[in-house]
Amino acid sequence: MILDKIIGLFSHDISIDLGTANTIVLVKGKGIIINEPSVVAVQFDKYGRTDMLAVGREAKDMVGKTPGNIKAIRPMKDGVIADFDMTEKMIRYFIEKAHKRKSFIRPRIIISVPYGLTQVERKAVKESAISAGAREVFLIEEPMAAAIGAGLPVREPHGNLIVDIGGGTTEIGVVSLGGLVISKSIRIAGDKMDTSIVDYINKKYNLLIGERTAEEIKIEIGSVVPQKEELKMLVKGKDKVQGLLNTIELSSEDIREALKEPLRGIANSLKDVLENMPPDLAGDVVENGIALTGGGALIRGFDKYLSDIVKLPVYVADEPLLAVAKGTGKALEEIDLLQQLSYD
Repeated sequence: MILDKIIGLFSHDISIDLGTANTIVLVKGKGIIINEPSVVAVQFDKYGRTDMLAVGREAKDMVGKTPGNIKAIRPMKDGVIADFDMTEKMIRYFIEKAHKRKSFIRPRIIISVPYGLTQVERKAVKESAISAGAREVFLIEEPMAAAIGAGLPVREPHGNLIVDIGGGTTEIGVVSLGGLVISKSIRIAGDKMDTSIVDYINKKYNLLIGERTAEEIKIEIGSVVPQKEELKMLVKGKDKVQGLLNTIELSSEDIREALKEPLRGIANSLKDVLENMPPDLAGDVVENGIALTGGGALIRGFDKYLSDIVKLPVYVADEPLLAVAKGTGKALEEIDLLQQLSYD
C-alpha cells in the first residue's frame, strides 16, 4: 500500500474513454489532453506486413480516400474490440503521447467500457492496455462513468437514470448508492444512425455516400422533432444509376425519416429499463428526470422526443460529449471511488 503511494508520486496515472468513435485521454491532475478519433491508418507491403502510418485525427482524414496499400481502420466496433492488434497499437500510441515517457514507472490506467461486456471482451481490453504499457488496469462501466461525469449524486440513496448515446453503443443505467441497480447496453447508437442515413439517401435519392459524409449530415442538419425552421444542406455523392457525381439538397425532415428505426430502438430499450426498475427508485426518477449524455444527445430535439414517449422529464447534461471521459477521470482522482466502481 505504502509502495503504491510512493510509486504513484512518480507516475502520471491515466484514464481512457475508449470509444467506438473517439478516444479521450485524461492525465491525473492535468485533465483532458487527448481527444481524437478512434482510427488507425496502416500501410501494407507486398508481403502483407503492416506499418502504422497515423492514429487519431490524421488517420480519420484518410477514411475513404486511401490507395489500395493503405487502409484506415476503426479497431473498435459496437463498443468492443474488433481488431485486437490495432486496438493495442492505438492505446499504446495514446498512452505514450499522454505519458511522454518522462517517468520510468508505467502508469496506472482506468478504462471505461460498455455495460455487459463478456469476460473475454473485458480481458481483451485489459490485455491491450497492459501490452501497451500500463502498470495496472481498472475497468469502469460506461453508464456509471457517464453518471459521474454528468454530475449526478451517484453515492446517494436516490435513483438517477442516465442514457449515454455513444458511437457504438447506447448505455442506459439506473444509479444508486454507488452502483448500477439496473442497466442495459444496446448496439444502436451513432454508427447505426450514420448507416441509416446512408441507406435512406441511397433508396430515396439513388445517391451513394460514405458514412463519414452521413455523420457530417447528422451533425449539420439532424433533428428528431420538427423544427421551427427546417435545416437544409447540399450533399455530394455518386449517382448509383448513372455512375456520375451528383448533388442533392437534404432537409432535417429527411434525417428524421432516416433515423426513425434507430431512435425507436433506443426509446424501446429505455422503456424496458423503466418497466424493470424497482418501484422505490421510480419516484426518484420521476422527480430527478433522465439525463442524456454522449454525442447522440446533441441531435436536435432528442430530449423532447424521449420525454414525449416515456412521459418523464429528459434533459441534456452539460458537456455531454465529455461525460464518460470526465467521470472516468474523476474515478481516477478518487482512489476509494475507483476501487468501488471498477471491476475485473
